Amino acid sequence: MEIHTHMNGHSNGHASGNGIHPTEKTSLVQQAQHAYRLNDVEASRLIHQQKFEAKTHDETHDSVGDYVKSMIFGGLDGILTSFAIVAGAAGGGLPVEVVMVLGFSNIFADAFSMGMGEYLSSKAHNEFVFKEKERESWELQNFREGEIKEMIDIYVERGMEPDDAEDVVRKMSKYDDFFVNVMMVEELGLQVPDPNDDIVKEGVVMFLSFAGFGAMPLLGYALIPLCFPSLGPSHLFNIACGVTALTLFLMGAVKSKFSTRGWLHSGLEMLVLGGICAVMAYEIGHLVSSLVGAGDTEGI
Repeated sequence: MEIHTHMNGHSNGHASGNGIHPTEKTSLVQQAQHAYRLNDVEASRLIHQQKFEAKTHDETHDSVGDYVKSMIFGGLDGILTSFAIVAGAAGGGLPVEVVMVLGFSNIFADAFSMGMGEYLSSKAHNEFVFKEKERESWELQNFREGEIKEMIDIYVERGMEPDDAEDVVRKMSKYDDFFVNVMMVEELGLQVPDPNDDIVKEGVVMFLSFAGFGAMPLLGYALIPLCFPSLGPSHLFNIACGVTALTLFLMGAVKSKFSTRGWLHSGLEMLVLGGICAVMAYEIGHLVSSLVGAGDTEGI
């Protein structure tokens, strides 16, 4: 594996405070992830050596990785919601116009709801965590020895020797903010959010992902008839199936960049899971249409 070094001692006005450019941090993280996927111990050792020499130990993902959960969740939910409407309408024999009206109105309404929900849930979670941190800080200031003993007991229960646990905890307790953050994780199972996290961006990413991916199955219904007006509902539905399948596979392949799975495996997994949802929607639409006698319109 080729290891790209940037340790030539040069710096510029865009360098970060620890002497390494942010893009170089990202490069090192990506190389470390690649070394892990290849099980390349020597490459991993060299990468960590570079990080030590550069005095940076920040292994956070790049800006895209920070929002990958919202992108994947929003995109998957959007495209499956959209295709479920298309498949259900097709199974029920509804006209193309009805499919488009139902599809686009639902997609953008749901996208706004999902984006707002992401923002509000993140905001509520962060407020709760910071409130708990205030409480833990107050308890540490007013009952330090009790908090220290609680942490010692936790580490002893996890297998540390009592003397070692006490030594570790008492050293950590010298640094109040650091110790409170550790207590939050160990006692409450809560990770203190980064104050620089932008929850508004998370909501916007969710909205755009849901709306963008959700529109994909409907684009065929909206654009194809302009070029090929002779195509019937069955052809448009088949095109929607193809677009949805391709988008699901590509989404899974992109997701693999942030996991240890290969792009092919991840893409096929997303395709299969999405396909199951699509088949269920189509069959349910067809069943309901048969039960209520709505099959007067020619189905697919």
